[in-house]
Amino acid sequence: MRILNIALLGGLLAASPAWAQQVDQLQNIVQGEFRLLSEDLGAALSYHAQIPAEPLGITGFDIGVGVTATKMQNSAILQRVTSDDADTTIVVPTIRLHKGLPAGFDIGLTYASIPGSNIKYTGGELRYAILKGGTASPALAVRGSVTKLSGVDQLSLDTRGLDISISKGFAFLTPYAGIGRVWVESDPHGTAGLRTEKFSLTKAFVGVGMNFTVLNLNVQADKTGDASSYSLKLGWRF
Repeated sequence: MRILNIALLGGLLAASPAWAQQVDQLQNIVQGEFRLLSEDLGAALSYHAQIPAEPLGITGFDIGVGVTATKMQNSAILQRVTSDDADTTIVVPTIRLHKGLPAGFDIGLTYASIPGSNIKYTGGELRYAILKGGTASPALAVRGSVTKLSGVDQLSLDTRGLDISISKGFAFLTPYAGIGRVWVESDPHGTAGLRTEKFSLTKAFVGVGMNFTVLNLNVQADKTGDASSYSLKLGWRF
C-alpha cells in the first residue's frame, strides 16, 4: 500500500508541468475568439468537486492533492494568446482541504498554481447535505462554489457555481453524480478591441470515492459547457 501511495502522488505531481503557457497575447484575438477562450478557461478553472455528497461530520477532515485535465475545445485560439507552445489539454494541479461543520454543512478550499505558467487560482465551496445518507439511503447535497484567477496581467476570470449531487456508499466505494450551473465573468483588462464576457455553462459530473482506512482516492469526470475534464485526487480523511 505504501508503494501505491507513493506512485499515485508521484503521478499527480509529474502531470503538473504538462501544460505550461503564459497567457500574455490577448491582443491577437477578436471578441468572438475571446468568448470561446473564456468558455474553455471557465470550464477548466471552475470548481471541480472531487468529493461525494455525504457530509464529513463536525470532526471530519479531508486533505489532499489533485490534478484536473481539461480538453480545450479551441486550442488554436489558445495558441494565439500565449508566447509558448500551447497544448490541447490544460492540466491543473491543486491542493485541497475539506472540513466538516455542524448541521450537515461542509466547507472546502482549493489552491492551484501551474508550474511554468502565469495561471494561479483559489476556490472554495460551501456544501449542505439535505440528506446525510445512511446504510440504506443516499446522501443528497447542494453546493455553492467560487473560483478566482490570479497571476495573469491581461485577464481576470471569476466563476460561481451551484450544483446538486447524490452519493451512496457501498463498502469502501462511494459513487456520486451531480448537475449544476457555472457563471463565468471574463475581463480582458482593457485589451484594445475586447470587452468583458459574462455567460453561464451547464455542468454535469460523475465520480467515485475509494476509502482505505484514512487514505482516500477519488476519480471524477465532468463536462462543463462543451469541455470535458477528468480529475484524480489522493487524500487523507480523518
